[in-house]
Amino acid sequence: MKVRVTGVVVEDGRILLLDQDTGAGRSWSLPGGTVEEGEPLADALVREMREETGLEVEIGRLLYVCDHLPPDGAHVLHITFESRRIGGTLGDIAGNDTRPIRAVTFVRLADLPGLGFSERFAELARAGFPGAGSYMGAKANIGL
Repeated sequence: MKVRVTGVVVEDGRILLLDQDTGAGRSWSLPGGTVEEGEPLADALVREMREETGLEVEIGRLLYVCDHLPPDGAHVLHITFESRRIGGTLGDIAGNDTRPIRAVTFVRLADLPGLGFSERFAELARAGFPGAGSYMGAKANIGL
């Protein structure tokens, strides 16, 4: 099983996203990545956010946990945290990601469905993720 962490940074009704091929049929995704062996979740997310977005973040609430069970049999556990910008320069990315990052930007929450996110995810984001800290089941249940 692989463990991935992602971060949700919302500022002024906008959410931080990456324009990057996801392998899931859309090009926009939350920043984050794989947790390395022996790496605490919070450290992994701080590192991934710095590498992919250029931002230094502080990790907040656990928003949700979900499973991704693709047909190839790989089991990926997604753990998503609320994050808050505390420094860094947006777009100052490391450039060594396995999938090239075309852009890092804040997108209006209202635009999420048009970027391939489910209406359910957009509703949760607009509402501030009520039920934070919950297990959402399979990734499809939240529409990521």
